[in-house]
Amino acid sequence: MSPVVPAELAFAGDGTPFSRQYDDIYHSGQGGLEQSRHVFLRGNDLPDRWRGRERFVILETGFGIGLNFLATWQAWQDSPGPVRRQLHYVAVEKHPFRVSDLATLHARWPELAPLAAALRAQWPPALPGLHRIALGDITLTLALGDAIDILPQLSLAADAIYLDGFAPDRNPALWSEATLQQLRRLAAPGATLASWSVAGEVRRRLASADFSLDRKPGFGSKRDMLVGHLPGTRPHNARPRQRIAVIGAGIAGCTVAHSLAGRGHTVSVLDSAAAAACGASGNLAGVFRPLPSPDDGALARVLRAGFLHGRRLYDGLAAARCGWTGVLHLARDARHEASQREIADTQALPPDYCRFVNRDEAAKLAAWPVATGGWWFPQAGWINPPSLCRALLAGINLRTAHAVTSIERAGPAWRLHGDGFRLEADSVVVANGVGLGALLPGLKLPLRPARGQVSHLAESATPPLDVVVTRLGYATPAIDGIRCAGATHHVNDQDASVRLADHIENLFRLDMALPGYASGIDPASLGGRVSNRPMSPDRLPMVGPVPQHAGLWICNGFGARGLVFASICAELLSSMIDDDPLPLEQKLVLALDPARFATLSRRHRRPAL
Repeated sequence: MSPVVPAELAFAGDGTPFSRQYDDIYHSGQGGLEQSRHVFLRGNDLPDRWRGRERFVILETGFGIGLNFLATWQAWQDSPGPVRRQLHYVAVEKHPFRVSDLATLHARWPELAPLAAALRAQWPPALPGLHRIALGDITLTLALGDAIDILPQLSLAADAIYLDGFAPDRNPALWSEATLQQLRRLAAPGATLASWSVAGEVRRRLASADFSLDRKPGFGSKRDMLVGHLPGTRPHNARPRQRIAVIGAGIAGCTVAHSLAGRGHTVSVLDSAAAAACGASGNLAGVFRPLPSPDDGALARVLRAGFLHGRRLYDGLAAARCGWTGVLHLARDARHEASQREIADTQALPPDYCRFVNRDEAAKLAAWPVATGGWWFPQAGWINPPSLCRALLAGINLRTAHAVTSIERAGPAWRLHGDGFRLEADSVVVANGVGLGALLPGLKLPLRPARGQVSHLAESATPPLDVVVTRLGYATPAIDGIRCAGATHHVNDQDASVRLADHIENLFRLDMALPGYASGIDPASLGGRVSNRPMSPDRLPMVGPVPQHAGLWICNGFGARGLVFASICAELLSSMIDDDPLPLEQKLVLALDPARFATLSRRHRRPAL
């Protein structure tokens, strides 16, 4: 996807916010908030249409300064509804404002100040793709990029559409036939539409997309506005609350359980160990940072989404131990250093997300001599996975020492069997790491264990290090007097013992990153920890339904990047289960689908479970 170019703050002669890119104003000079309420809320018969609904979905084609969103949020708050309800607001924006500019613009509407401040507190960096932002009972999915590219990648069914944007003669692509046909694809039966534009070509294209159209009195100097609706009726039945069993209490299972419980489902987490996070999620510290790539491919984009979503989620968990010290990702050699610099420049990475630093600045950040420059991720850091898992499971039924040995369909439910117990659930999520193959052998998914050993270095025996440093390995600041260095990677090696050879390898990698840092440390004196991480052949997680088995889901294959993958994969899976708008582009959803390995498991054969 192309880099996102932020909007420039400018004003027309009368003080109305103005776009130099499109030579047009962002809202009517007669009043932006009043225009939002008249055209988009009343034009879609809101709030009347969402009253009594547990879920309502709005799609907007131009987020702009966020005024339509804030007006909608305020109306949602002011209208009564069910105890459990959710408004999904999905908006596309090619040129998002910087958060400082939004603060200047929002100051014009003091009545919206609390909502505007909450929005700005969660405002994402200008990076392409979907950004899922939780704001209580409103979920904003902000899609940054060109609508021509973004709309075909969305997965949702909109109840109302805000067709907003600069004038058709200033931004014709947003009003093109291809764009309006995408709106038809994304609209639910009975969906409504409103727009300030009544241009003949716009009306013709909407009519060809099956919208029945009417003119209504416009706002301010605009005599008319346009409203429309699709045939049909979307069922308004309450979403069923399910009994959901999650197998595995590592970071994958805990984030899925947290997400599902937050949506009102009754969740039980089962694990064979005596406590949560006893397997691959049991390390003292793990590195939390994204990883750009030259092609900005699926792995880089999922890691980016996971990093941004994870920061927003984990910041709200006071009991989770997280150190946002920044991560310095040093280049391997001069060629890699040049590539890192080029990626930061050509992808226009925001400096508060990632910036390239030369060797001298890298040495200052690490407070130690280094051989190369690299990427600096100022908002990244380390996480203590066991504390994160415990925080995610707060209030959720955790059943330890419950090893699930088999799963079978029992009428409309699933039945889980183990030694001395049986549990029924409406849906099951398998998030048990390397145990997936033994539990679902018929799927033949190519999941492999990868042994990783972390070495524990005493803080008192090492020089100070206040940031996370990575270069073919990693080293962390001290946590509880211990500095973590690692980790080795040996596929299909399930030896659980701590090995001297792996300590030697970890110290070698540490010296490659920070020359001389590990000198004098006797590898035989080190403690450590070994775990097996579930790896897929393409290094991407497996997230989605088990083919031909309704109610059976997989969230697995996180490998060594579980902390970064976890939150966005959990949000994706729970959105699938609830049939909500998805938080990732369709290409990424398909890239994570376990069925991508269907040729290995004979997709159309029912696996024996």
